[in-house]
Amino acid sequence: MDMEIHDRDEFALPELDYSEPPAGSDRRSFMMRSAMAAAIVAVGGQVNPLFAQTPAGPPLGSGDVDPNLEVVKKSKGPVMTLVDEFYKVGPGPSSSHTIGPMRITYDFYQRASKLPADQLAQATALKVHLFGSLSATGKGHGTERAALAGLAGFEPATIDPAILDDLVVHPDKQFPVKLGAKTINVSLKDIIYDAPKGEFHHPNTMTAKLLAGDKVLLEQEYYSVGGGFIEWKGYQPPKKNPPKYPYSTMAEVLAHTKRDNISLAQLAYANELAISGRDKAEIDAFLDKIIGAMRATVKTGLNAPTATLPGPIKLKTKAGDVYKNAMKEQNQARRGIGVLSAAALAGSEENARGHLVITAPTGGSAGVMPAVIYSLGPDGAKKSDQKLREALLAGAIVGYLCKHNATLSAAEGGCQAEIGVASGMGGAAIAQAHDDPPQIAANAAGAALEHHLGMTCDPVAGFVQIPCIERCAFGAVKSWTGYLIARNEISANRRVDIDSVITALAQTAKDMNPKYKETSEAGLAQSLVLC
Repeated sequence: MDMEIHDRDEFALPELDYSEPPAGSDRRSFMMRSAMAAAIVAVGGQVNPLFAQTPAGPPLGSGDVDPNLEVVKKSKGPVMTLVDEFYKVGPGPSSSHTIGPMRITYDFYQRASKLPADQLAQATALKVHLFGSLSATGKGHGTERAALAGLAGFEPATIDPAILDDLVVHPDKQFPVKLGAKTINVSLKDIIYDAPKGEFHHPNTMTAKLLAGDKVLLEQEYYSVGGGFIEWKGYQPPKKNPPKYPYSTMAEVLAHTKRDNISLAQLAYANELAISGRDKAEIDAFLDKIIGAMRATVKTGLNAPTATLPGPIKLKTKAGDVYKNAMKEQNQARRGIGVLSAAALAGSEENARGHLVITAPTGGSAGVMPAVIYSLGPDGAKKSDQKLREALLAGAIVGYLCKHNATLSAAEGGCQAEIGVASGMGGAAIAQAHDDPPQIAANAAGAALEHHLGMTCDPVAGFVQIPCIERCAFGAVKSWTGYLIARNEISANRRVDIDSVITALAQTAKDMNPKYKETSEAGLAQSLVLC
């Protein structure tokens, strides 16, 4: 029998009724009667008096988040993040525990360099203190090596990872730091693991000091807030031009795209131009740099021989093996999933090695977006470079919203804030690369992120290896799953919008037990015994 073809929107469901049951009524009975009434309407087309007469109110949205939440961005107004602030290149294995601390100490090095000559002449030492999650799991992340490198004047995006690797073999190595006419030698002994627990402004807090004996010449308290972003005590966001399309929710983004008939990428381009004052060629050049870096980290990871990752876990790499076996698969779907997973494993294993990776949004999730971009490029869907640029921009919008209304930091929100956000970004990126409408991109991102809610951060022994590496593979697969569901469903029927999912991300982060926030005190970090 031939199947009758109908318009996709013909069967769109009616809007949900959010009214409350009458006072004193039984909620279960009321809901059962309302469901029956809805069925009668669907069959008979008549409005039924069984429906509640109370005016329906809106569902909980991102605007209803408790303003006192630590994970909610304090500043008001539209998203002002730029693409080159979001996608950052630096050494793994963690954007918050490696790239962030290295950016912090490099910032302090620059500040110290600008002190008056008479003060610098008195300087005798540089000291860095790590607190909270940085102290609890910093050893497994190589935080002290990254902090030392920044203090010695190395930048995250340009440092040779061999410098950090050498510190593992030669932990007593000293670096001369030239401050004006004065040279101070610094070593890992100057990076101090301080209190892991306490009342800190942020779970990833650190202080840097320039000393003259016991006298403090310069001191600054910093926070590594996730995704490689840093702030400090008294921090004020830099002044920027207003965006062409101001938004703080996906609902506002979609309203702009509908009104002006533009894509998510076109909206992102317009805002990048307006806020930064740069031209499209400059933005494209940066996006090409990130695309190139993502391809490079995947290919390097795939081509690396099977080896043991650094640290006490003695974990063997497997990206290359998974890739080789996937390529032997005759079934196209199995081969595709296998290659995608291998690409994510490759990027994440490079991160675990401490090599250069891309925050998208974080180091812990550094395998997800590179795998998605790899799957869309010459070795996958064969999308053009321009489509890949647009994919990165669409993904960034999702990341911006999560940063703006929730968190990108596992120390604040668990792994849902890293792998979950990355997977949501990937869903939007895939939809954009296929020129699907903005609503499908938003639905794809929401679906992928939704199914990571509650994911804890429980790195075994504090190393970004178990379960982090495999989680990147699952996150990348969920990006495609979210997209395929969104692409093949009736968009109007989706009841869980991404703004509600981001709200849930923030609320779940607030409620999550601190033991599951990158402290290695629970979950797999506790149950897996290393022998």
